[in-house]
Amino acid sequence: MRSPALRHVLIHLVTPLLMCLGMGLAYLGAFVTPEPHHLPVAVVGTGPQAKVFAQTVKDAAGDRLDVRTVGSREQAVALLTSRDVDGAYVPGTGTGTGGADAPELIVASAGSDMSATAVEKVFTPVAARQGLPLKVTDVVPPAPHDPTGQGLFFLLVALSIGSYASVAALGAAGAALPMRVRALLTVAVSAVVAGLGALLAGPVFHLAPHGLAGIWGMAWLYSAGILFIGVGLHTFLKRWTTLTMMVLFVMLNFTSSGGLFRPELQNGFFGTLHAFWNGAGFVEGARGLLYFGGDGLGRQLWTLAGWLLLGLAVTALAAAYERLTAPGSRGAHAAGGPHGAAAAAAPAGRETAADAVEAEAEEEAEEAVAV
Repeated sequence: MRSPALRHVLIHLVTPLLMCLGMGLAYLGAFVTPEPHHLPVAVVGTGPQAKVFAQTVKDAAGDRLDVRTVGSREQAVALLTSRDVDGAYVPGTGTGTGGADAPELIVASAGSDMSATAVEKVFTPVAARQGLPLKVTDVVPPAPHDPTGQGLFFLLVALSIGSYASVAALGAAGAALPMRVRALLTVAVSAVVAGLGALLAGPVFHLAPHGLAGIWGMAWLYSAGILFIGVGLHTFLKRWTTLTMMVLFVMLNFTSSGGLFRPELQNGFFGTLHAFWNGAGFVEGARGLLYFGGDGLGRQLWTLAGWLLLGLAVTALAAAYERLTAPGSRGAHAAGGPHGAAAAAAPAGRETAADAVEAEAEEEAEEAVAV
């Protein structure tokens, strides 16, 4: 290609076009056709009649439901508050005649509003066949200012954007700084991002009626993990870091977080990622902290800590690589003699290289902010 300027533009167009393809594949693949897959539910009742009823529901639903029976309503509520099931059905007594008890569906919509809705769609026709209206009881509703329970997902989006967009500044614009300085800045920036997240979750939008310090702590673990991974990867990937961060922490992250659809409503790929991806760790950890008495919180904290440790390892590897490849890493040459001309020309060369690095950093920062 004869025009360097045209070649430069075309190279930069590769990233947004790949993002377009990747976002379409990820979001449409994860969200466009939510269907239950082994959605765990319970039927309340004892004796052969309850078991036959549960088996009938299972046979009709096939692989969409995993049905179990429990002996009492209290046991069903306990399973919901420990997030072992997404709904529990208490069959009504009799038919649609006077004095009959209406069937009841017990849900915990704070765990997932979409899962609660899916369970209701399954059992509404079952109640209709009895000629009775279905009573729905929500034993763990979300916060009053977050009626759908999806506010935590959008908080995750805000934290993610603040984190991966900061990688351009720390990795590209800060490339001239020693890695230890960039690492300290990473710790500070992630604390600020987490603070902004806590501010949004608490005083601004009231997503977290309590446990705000815990939300800040999980947000810091989440943000720091992303930032350390990004700063470390930038040493090796340079301007392709933005695309890589988008794949890791947007395309695969938002879609597997469980913030909109739990894994039981997604295909196996995103359901599998939900078990160990950092976005799922933050969303599920926040739900456990805010609504379920800390249930599962320890496991989610380990998930977030694991991603942070991965980020620290990548950053340490990048620091070692930079030391090995730095000019004069095996000892500086003495001034004078045959090296005198090179030493005299060095300042001009350094200025030209610095200008090129600064221009590249500005381009990368603009690209990261734009996406």
